[in-house]
Amino acid sequence: MRVDSSSGRAPSRPIIWFALIFLTTVWALNFIAGKIALRYLPAMTLASIRVVLAGVFMLLLNPLCRRLPAFRKPSPNASPDSSPNPSPNKNVIPSEARDLFLSSTNYDSRTTNNESSATSHKSRLTAHDLWTFLYLGFLGVTVNQVCFTIGLRFTSVTHSAIIVGMGPIYALILAVLFRLESATLRKVLGMTVSLLGVILLATARDSAQHSPTLLGDFITFIGSLGFAFYAVLGKRVASRYDALSMTSYNFLFGALFVLPIAIHRAIALGPHWLDLPSPAWAALLYMALFSSSLAYLLYFWLLRYLEVSQLAAYNYLLPVSALLLGILLLNERGSWPELLGGALALAGVYFVESTRAS
Repeated sequence: MRVDSSSGRAPSRPIIWFALIFLTTVWALNFIAGKIALRYLPAMTLASIRVVLAGVFMLLLNPLCRRLPAFRKPSPNASPDSSPNPSPNKNVIPSEARDLFLSSTNYDSRTTNNESSATSHKSRLTAHDLWTFLYLGFLGVTVNQVCFTIGLRFTSVTHSAIIVGMGPIYALILAVLFRLESATLRKVLGMTVSLLGVILLATARDSAQHSPTLLGDFITFIGSLGFAFYAVLGKRVASRYDALSMTSYNFLFGALFVLPIAIHRAIALGPHWLDLPSPAWAALLYMALFSSSLAYLLYFWLLRYLEVSQLAAYNYLLPVSALLLGILLLNERGSWPELLGGALALAGVYFVESTRAS
């Protein structure tokens, strides 16, 4: 695994591995939580309220996470090599409330130390920053989470996990198009092996048992494509903002897109909210807090140190994780083709990660 330290002091590889395993597990459980919540809530109601709740959780988590070493602002005396070198800010918004979360590390390394120190203590939110958070929030939060939830309503967990697991293919193609990385033979071969494993997983089960629909698959695909754009476009600006600020603003704007829908759906549900059983509330809170706010926060933190395709490759482990969780939590029995497909998916990820150029 190649860890990029250009965005500051990089964490150790064991920490990176633990974060990746935790992230994969959280997102794998999200499929199960989604199916449970959809038993009691309409898809659009669940999707919109989940996104809004995730935005609220980010408001609450921001000051708490800011105290953690991993999310503290970089020191004003940090080397310019650890930050990008953008042009001086323009179109600065003069509002004193503009910086609720933002702790951007942007500063012009050509200025003197005093100027750099002053800039780091007074981060300014520009019109360009607003636009960045707006489109990232729309793609990565609104499109991804709404389409995932609605798609899960009309298709099976297995098919949904397979489509999401193919995300690295989209991410690699987009990363090459945006010239963020090169499509090396090793990356292509590794992802192809993993894709074969994912396909084997998909065909191992009886499709008639799950009765997935083409509509659900297509909606899920749109959500996965939105997240691929989110990952690639976010990588271009990940070094300009810390993970906490980036995630907070993305969820804030993503929540604003669906806030009118969430309010309408909440009012329409009326007193039926009181009739929801505890599993429905637990699933909704899990999807909003763990698989949304905390998972995206961890994802953007990892994105500062890993390449887009390197991080996206772990999406292939989602179908494998879903299979294992089904065996452990739902007493399902895995077939040999499913186990072989999982092994191929793991082998492909290892092939991408091992002996990478340093």
